[in-house]
Amino acid sequence: MKGIIGKKVGMTSVFDPSGKQTACTIIEAGPCVVTQVKTQDSDGYNAIQLSFGDKKEKHSTKSEVNHFAKAQTAPKKFSKEFRDYSLEKNIGETVTVDIFAEGDKVEVVGTTKGKGFQGVVKRHGFHGVGQQSHGQHDRQRAPGSLGNSSDAARVMKGMKMAGRMGTDRVKLKGLKVIKVFPDQNYILVSGSVPGHNGSIVLIQK
Repeated sequence: MKGIIGKKVGMTSVFDPSGKQTACTIIEAGPCVVTQVKTQDSDGYNAIQLSFGDKKEKHSTKSEVNHFAKAQTAPKKFSKEFRDYSLEKNIGETVTVDIFAEGDKVEVVGTTKGKGFQGVVKRHGFHGVGQQSHGQHDRQRAPGSLGNSSDAARVMKGMKMAGRMGTDRVKLKGLKVIKVFPDQNYILVSGSVPGHNGSIVLIQK
């Protein structure tokens, strides 16, 4: 496999020669520095570590500064390990967006937007109970019964209830690379990508 770390910029749409409109996401992908190379002999598996985004040295620990110094680069904000990387790269080399081409099918991994504490209607898609009339008061969006009171006197595991929603790691498969801009380090991917603008995503093939 091959991949790169990127930052979600926003969404736009493009038109093909036939006039068909395609919604796509703009991602600032790389450049990423190879900050570690793991091999079967030294670590028991093959992988490379890519790092993205500059970080001030005063905000970095000594171990981070020394780690990135081996690659002759400044401290980075984000690091990700890619196993069985198909490209031969040495420590200190750079991976850019030109590893992808138009028409490639890729997987994008991101963290969804956090929604905070939400009720069952928004979190699980409950439809509510009937119409709000005849003294029903404020039970329209209530979850209803939580179980059988004559059996276990507790709430069973896995019960769909209100709680914190969002901030989940999501992988979208089968997205198509619409266009690549190597000079600006931008890549256009079809469809939407999880996360807010400015969030970190992984693009892998």
